[in-house]
Formats: sequence, C-alpha cells, structure tokens
Amino acid sequence: MSSEAHYQSGASLVETVRRYLTKTKSQELLIRSTTLISIYLLAFCIRLFSVLRYESVIHEFDPYFNYRSTIKLVTEGFYEFWNWFDAESWHPLGRVVGGTVYPGLMWTAAILYKVSNFLTACIKLRDICVFTAPFFAGNTAMVAYLFGKELKDTETGLVAAALMAIVPGYISRSVAGSFDNEAVAIFALTTTFYLWVCAVNRGTIASGVFAAFAYLYMAASWGAYVFISNLIPLYVIIMAVIGRYSRRLYVAYTTFWVVGGILAMQIRFIGFNHVLSNELLSWNAIFVALQVWELIVFLRAKLGDRKFGQLAYLLALGVVGTGAAAVVILIASGKLNPWTGRFWTLLDPTYAKKFIPIVASVSEHQPTTWASYIFDLHVLVFAAPAGLYFCFKKLTDGTIFLTVFALTAIYFSGIMVRLMLVAAPAFVLLSAISISATLASASRELRLHAAATEAAKSAPAAEAAAAAAPKKRAASKRAAAGSDEEPLPSRPAANWAVLGLTALAMMSYAGHCIWVTSEAYSSPSIVLISGWGPHRHVLDDFREAYYWLRHNTKPDAKIMSWWDYGYQITAMGNRTVIVDNNTWNNTHIATVGRAMASNETEAFKIMRQLDVDYALVIFGGMSGYSSDDINKFLWMVRIGGGVYPDHIKESNYLNNGDYTVSDRGTPTMLNSLMYKLSYYDFGNIMTEHNKGTGYDRVRGYEIGNKDVSLEHLDEAFTSEHWIVRIYKVKDLENRF
Repeated sequence: MSSEAHYQSGASLVETVRRYLTKTKSQELLIRSTTLISIYLLAFCIRLFSVLRYESVIHEFDPYFNYRSTIKLVTEGFYEFWNWFDAESWHPLGRVVGGTVYPGLMWTAAILYKVSNFLTACIKLRDICVFTAPFFAGNTAMVAYLFGKELKDTETGLVAAALMAIVPGYISRSVAGSFDNEAVAIFALTTTFYLWVCAVNRGTIASGVFAAFAYLYMAASWGAYVFISNLIPLYVIIMAVIGRYSRRLYVAYTTFWVVGGILAMQIRFIGFNHVLSNELLSWNAIFVALQVWELIVFLRAKLGDRKFGQLAYLLALGVVGTGAAAVVILIASGKLNPWTGRFWTLLDPTYAKKFIPIVASVSEHQPTTWASYIFDLHVLVFAAPAGLYFCFKKLTDGTIFLTVFALTAIYFSGIMVRLMLVAAPAFVLLSAISISATLASASRELRLHAAATEAAKSAPAAEAAAAAAPKKRAASKRAAAGSDEEPLPSRPAANWAVLGLTALAMMSYAGHCIWVTSEAYSSPSIVLISGWGPHRHVLDDFREAYYWLRHNTKPDAKIMSWWDYGYQITAMGNRTVIVDNNTWNNTHIATVGRAMASNETEAFKIMRQLDVDYALVIFGGMSGYSSDDINKFLWMVRIGGGVYPDHIKESNYLNNGDYTVSDRGTPTMLNSLMYKLSYYDFGNIMTEHNKGTGYDRVRGYEIGNKDVSLEHLDEAFTSEHWIVRIYKVKDLENRF
C-alpha cells in the first residue's frame, strides 16, 4: 500500500506540473525565469577571461589598497579598520584611512567572506575579492531588468538585462580581479535610480526609504554619489518647469533627502560635507524650495488671496534675506566647503590642465573620443537616440528621469573617459526601449498578417471581414493598453527585414562585447604578455620586484617611486612608501616629482630629507612596455614645477618644444635622476637587430647619454625584462 500510495502521489505531482505548464502565464514565467538566470550566468562568466588566461589575481593599482584594507577589516574587525592610521603610506605623514576612504567595497567583500565561512565554503579572501565584480555584474543586470520593466514593460526589462550583462563600458571596470569601487558602485547607482523612479511613481514614504538606503550604499562605495545628489534635484526642477510637479514627487524627494542625508553622513569620509559642501548645494536648496512651496500652497488655501499676498511679500523678503545672510556667514567662517578640482573639471574640461596637473595626468581623466564610444557601446550609440524618441513620444515620470539621466551622463562621459562607466546604464536602458518597441511592433504585424492569411484561407466568402477583424481587435488592444508603438507597414517582407537587421545587430554587438572583454579588458596590469598565440611570453616583472623588496630589504625601509605604484608596493612588497595613489597631498607628490626631475646631487638631498632608502622606477625601453616612467616624466615635471617653479621649469626639458631622450635631449633632461635611473647600464645593451646599443624600443631611437654613472645611489635590483629597477640610496659619507 505504501508503494502504491507513493506512486499515486508522484503521478499526481507530475499531472499538477503538466497542467501548470500548459497555462500561458506559467510558460511565460518559466521562459522569463530561465532567460534571467542565463543572463546572470552570462554576466558572470564573460568576466572570467583574466582568471582563465592568467590566474586569480587582482588587477591594476587602486584595487591593491582595497584588498589590503579588506584584510585589515576581516582580521582586526570593524572598529580597528574605522580608526586605522596607516603609517606605511605617505611617509612621514601617514594616512588616517577610516576618514579618507569609501568603505562600501571592503564591507561588501568582508560580508561575503563571512557568509561563505558560515556556509562552510572554503574560499580565500583574495578569491572573494577577485570575483566580487563579476558577482555584482550579474546583480546589476537583474536591476536593469527591474528598471526596464518599471520604465516600460517586461520585454524592455529583458532586453535591458541582456544588454547590461555584456556592455563593454561596464565590463571595463568589472572583470574578475577589478576589486575597485566601481565593482559595486554601478550596481548601487543603478539600484538607487530604479528605486527613485519607483518612489516617484508610487509616492509612498516606504519606497523613498528604500531609495535612501540604496543611496547610502552608493555613498559608502564611490565618490560619484555626488552625481546622484545633483541629478535628482535637477530632475525635480525640470518636473516643476514642465508642469509635472506632484505630491508624489514631493513625498519621494523629502523622504529621500531626510533619510538619505542622515544615512550618508554616517560615512566618515562624507560627514557634514553632505550639508556644507558646495557640490551638494542643489541637493539642499531644492529641499528647502519644496518645503517653502508646500508652505505657500497650504497658507494660500487657508488665508485667501488677499491676506496671502501680504504674507507672501513679507515671507519672500525674509527667506531671501535669511538665505543670503546664511550663505555669507558660512563662506566667511569657512564652513561652506569649496568645489573640488575634479568637480570643476566636469564643468570646465580645461580646468585640470590649467590648474591641477595631477588630475590631468591620469589617463582615465582625459576627454573621450568618438572611437571610445563605439568601442565601449557599439550599436547602443545608434539605438539610444531612438530610445530617446520613444521616451519623448510618451512622456512618463520614469522616462523623463531616464532622459535627464542619459543627457547628463552623455555630457560628463564626453569630458572624462572614466565616466563612460556612468553613461553605460543610460545607453543600455534607452537602447532597450527602442529595441523592444521595434521588435514588438514588427512581430505584432507579422502575427496579424498570419492571422489574416489563415482566416482568408478558411473562409473565402468572408475574406475581407476576417482580415479586418484581427486588425480591429489589435487596434482596440493597443488603445486600451496605451501602447506607444505605431504599427510598421503590413508588408511581411519589411517586418522580416526589421527583425533580421535587429538580430544581426544584436549578434554583432554580442561578438564585439566578447572580443573587447577578451582582448582589451582582461589583462591585469601587474602581469604582462608579449606576443600572440604560441609565441606569447609572460612578463612577471612587477611581482618579481615586489617579492624582492619583501625579502631583501629591511621591514622599515622607505621606497620612493611615482605615486602610481604606491598601493602595489605597500600591499605586495609590504614596505613603506613616500606617496601612493590616494593623491591627497599635492605638495608631497610634487616633492617626489622634483626629486625625479633634479640632477642626482639635488635629488639625493631631497631623498635624505624624506628618509628614502630605495628608489624604484618603471622602465620599458628594453621590453617595449610603453606605460613607463619616461613617458610619464613630463607630468612629474609639471606637477613638481607647479609647486616649485623656481627649481623646475618644463622648458628646460624640451628641445624646441620636443620631448626626447636622444642625443637632441637637453642637458637638464639627460642629467635628471629619472633619466639616470632608467638608462643606467642600458647604453651597453643591444635590444634590436641592426640597431646600435642603447636603442629604446618604446621611443624608437638610441638614447643620448649612454655612459650613465651614479654617485649617490647603487643598483640593487633589476627585473628579468628590465621593467622594474630598484636603487639603494647611499648613506652620508663619514666626515672623519
């Protein structure tokens, strides 16, 4: 009996599943769920090229500080991390890490590590950090689905998720090993915008609170939270100007401002800057303006027009006077913090080059070229404008926000190539709207044509009526649903051509994304590859040099290098650095730049003042590595000359405006410390067939001074391919 009952139970379960799957809605849910799971796996797996080709290794420079900070957080706890004073960086100044870092990424990795341990999954902390970005890329694709669904419909959401999963503009900072703030920040930004649109559409306090918590995660993760803090007030202004202001918008913004502001101020790096910074002036001003407007509406309803007019005049004078006095007092007392250099750069693209060379020296702060848009967005560049058309065709609160988001993101991404990362979600959502609308219109017309043809065959006598009926029903359905897509021409060939071209474009987009991810965005800067195919050679000079530092120098040794390599030296070499990638002290960086640009005797004096034990330079003349210090040297000169104009002048390093290290180089250039440390003993090396000794493979000519000698430094280590060169600073001579 028990086996028979078990058999009947199994049969009934199968029958229940069969009946469930015969329903249209059940089939649709199954297909949608399967599609979303596939998109999530695609978003994760496409970012694993670097792990498959190299190993589970952290990329670039900044992620090494984040990894080191995560180790501190996991091993010593939140309190020690929050109050951490890092004496191994910025010698002799040090750095208060807890008050100068966005901790969201470290919190996330630490929580994932603790959860994995709780689930008895033996995953190393390094691997957690390596795979955090792909994990959140899948999460971002799911949020894109919800965002597209909120903006238009389910089909738009599915297209948005698929596009977001593989868009190169996002992949560039989210491959495995990219343990940087953007790994989680784009997820936080997209989630904040999605929940904000939900809050505006629903007008409830609960939805505003959810958006505020997403804003907290964004504020804890990346400095681009300022973009959100200015974009949403801009959206409120536009809604008021075009006459779409509503109580829902008031409830959403007020809740978001109060809860989000209080939460963001809990981040030590932000604190009261969230109220006092000029960068957030619009954030606070719009909140005050909304409260004043609502007060005016309330008083007008209670007092009547005559009494309200008198009160409004006095109230306006009081508000203007009080506001002006408050601004003057805050500015005079120094409480109102000024705009930062990066903020000014976004408003004036030439500002950094004129006044802040250290900001202009960073490659990701350069203006974006048209080729970069095609490279990072591909067909989305052409599909997004069509999405704007559909947004304007049927304006809703959500599509207006998307339009504002897209236009501002496009502007800022044109100024700074790094912000292509922020523009990518906007391009994805706009493209999803246009692609889904086009596909829906073409497929609908094909179904109508097929239905009309079938009806004509089955009822020849009623051919005209049968052909017209489906069209009338479809038109009534479109009218009832408020559809904004116009039907395409009813000729099947035209609709099939539209579907075919769209499919071809998506196939091309997918192929391009895979190629870009594989070839351009999956190479860790710490491990280099030379050659192609079977002739590939791994250049592991960076890790070789840092390993040497860790095992062959004293634990308290101080290393002077350009700031690009500070995080890696501290994390992998476990040695104290003079400057690093935080770049918070321009004068200290300029001092290092002055030392590199000075002759050896003057540089030795500076290094003794900074208590330097070793000097490290990156050199590519032997291997062909172009991102070396010689190519960065002019920025060292400009940054050093900006603080020490009496000692460093850029013109002294240029020969009639030409920067060269050949025999046409100026004496100042050929005798600088950077030149000597890079080309020491290089003049005796033959690097190319049929070329003389001292041929620089990056610059493409022989160096000018082949007989470099050192007086105050000794060569301590040169890596296998000469990419990393380390020199020991000599002690002062005994005077007796």
